[in-house]
Amino acid sequence: MRLNLEHAPRQFAGGLANLNYLVEIDGTDYVLRRPPLGEVLPGANDMAREHRVLQALAPHYPYAPRSVLYCDDDAVMGAHFQIMEYRSGRVISGAHLPPDIVAPAIGQKLAGSMVDLLVQLHALDPAKTGLGDLGKPEGFLARAVSGWTRRAELASKDEQHQSVRFISAWLEKNRPSELPPTLLHADFKLDNLILHPQTLEPLALLDWDMSTRGDPLFDLATMLSYWTEAGDPPAMQELAQMPTAGYGFPSRNDVVQAYACATGRDVSNLAFYRVLCLFKLSVVFMQLHARYRSGATTDPRYSRFGELSHGLLEFTHDLAQGRHV
Repeated sequence: MRLNLEHAPRQFAGGLANLNYLVEIDGTDYVLRRPPLGEVLPGANDMAREHRVLQALAPHYPYAPRSVLYCDDDAVMGAHFQIMEYRSGRVISGAHLPPDIVAPAIGQKLAGSMVDLLVQLHALDPAKTGLGDLGKPEGFLARAVSGWTRRAELASKDEQHQSVRFISAWLEKNRPSELPPTLLHADFKLDNLILHPQTLEPLALLDWDMSTRGDPLFDLATMLSYWTEAGDPPAMQELAQMPTAGYGFPSRNDVVQAYACATGRDVSNLAFYRVLCLFKLSVVFMQLHARYRSGATTDPRYSRFGELSHGLLEFTHDLAQGRHV
């Protein structure tokens, strides 16, 4: 493989974690992905995992771009990295749709596509894809509760500790029996999809570095943790990850019912998964703000994440007490 140095790599905009660049190799466009600059938490931004998962999934799941190379030698560019197939299209991020794609029932169309992609992923047999040994599905939920509690205690400020303790205790008390494990994407949301520029049909699902095997409702609840509704509190509106508060997008409950209908899975315990995944999201923003406070990053976007994480934690607390759905 020969990198064309006459065409300088172009960094893709957006994102708060991995760095992505468009590069030309042997006359073909590819994406080079590497972890963010600075200290990386253990187990995070796992390019090796993503490379393995994409290589295995590509023949079975058409939305998985093919990964063609993984390099674990930090001396090459200061961090391990991978090179993967580039799929051209458009990405929708933020709380508002671009004016040129607003159309009747567009929210229903996009929501239907997201549910369908999850359903297809969760229907795959991990063993048949070569990923039958990925992760540790046994005890997945228990480890998630203890792990995100530990991260919260390390990253949170003193005034957040009481909420963290309450949510952690609630999760321990209400943890259900796990559903049979499936492959998980683990960060499923709209801006991880590449869409056809005209039809908005999904072309690719990105960001597989946290993928594993586990309870499939974790993936569903992860998507719902980003799914803002018009009546949500300010923190959810400020989150602004997906344009689901308008444009004809269905409610979170409608999405749950669509997934349950398509899969036949029991969603009666979904409140636990919702609290867990919102708790996780709160902690992620705590960690990002901690990086800002420590000087590890000077990105001005990170400066507001302390207040955002506090608001999301309050929303999680209220959800655990049955004050939201």
